[in-house]
Amino acid sequence: MAEAVTSEVTIAAILERAGELTMLHACGVADDQGRVVALVAKSGTGKTTASSQLARAFGYITDETLAIRPDGTVVPYPKPLSVKQATPGVAKLQVGPDELGLKVAPDNPRIAAIALLDRVREGEYQRPVIEGVPLVDAVLALIPDTSSQAAVVQPLQSLCRLIDSVGGVYRVSYSEAADLKDAVAPLFASGPVKLSDGFGEWKPALADLEADSAAGPTPAGWIQRTEAVDAVEIGDDLLVLTETELTRLSGIGPIIWQTARHRVSMQTLAERIEAVHGLPEGYEALLDAAVDGLVDQGLLLRG
Repeated sequence: MAEAVTSEVTIAAILERAGELTMLHACGVADDQGRVVALVAKSGTGKTTASSQLARAFGYITDETLAIRPDGTVVPYPKPLSVKQATPGVAKLQVGPDELGLKVAPDNPRIAAIALLDRVREGEYQRPVIEGVPLVDAVLALIPDTSSQAAVVQPLQSLCRLIDSVGGVYRVSYSEAADLKDAVAPLFASGPVKLSDGFGEWKPALADLEADSAAGPTPAGWIQRTEAVDAVEIGDDLLVLTETELTRLSGIGPIIWQTARHRVSMQTLAERIEAVHGLPEGYEALLDAAVDGLVDQGLLLRG
């Protein structure tokens, strides 16, 4: 019953703030200055164990859902920790943070760093390694580990702005949670992630998303893109978020999607691609296959 109550309360809290907060599936800890490090990970991959270790040295924010306001302040959610028991199939034990000796978070916490938590389960023991993650890979990794992000205004753009505000996203690879304290400490005061040029640059890609519904049906053989929730360009890649999926487009994909902002013939599309990439022999079959792929993904409509 305790596990069910904890889960139901968490779900209710998430639904109550949907669209208002960015909510990461993360354990969160804070230093004495209120700077918060979010360690993002999927369920069952070590968030609770990391929280129970780290929050003995740092303030306990949450082991489940890290909620961030648009101004970067964090809403603490110090729920009981859901601890797996030795017997398979048995409900998780709900253990209060006081019982575990976890530190209380300081007042007015604020997000300072975001890291992807990557526990190495196979092979030789590994000391923690911290490395920067390119922005496009960071967004692709974070979106599945958010709650109700699609309900936030400009969900991809808002996430990119959040990442900008903390200087980028890290990956923390480790074997034992007991080693994380010293590894995570530098993240509280870290500067921007050191990445190659272009890895952290983005811009909106939302102009004229509305369909030309007033102009009648799309002519036979022509294409037009479907409506999207949000889209951003990151270097040579384009990320498009629909109601159901986040898709990464590269190569000629971004040109196809951008050109299909309004109804367009395949010939016009080929001319746009030729101006940027050139066209190989037999390009027609390749272009048809690329368009078919985007149609299958729900990003384009064919007349």
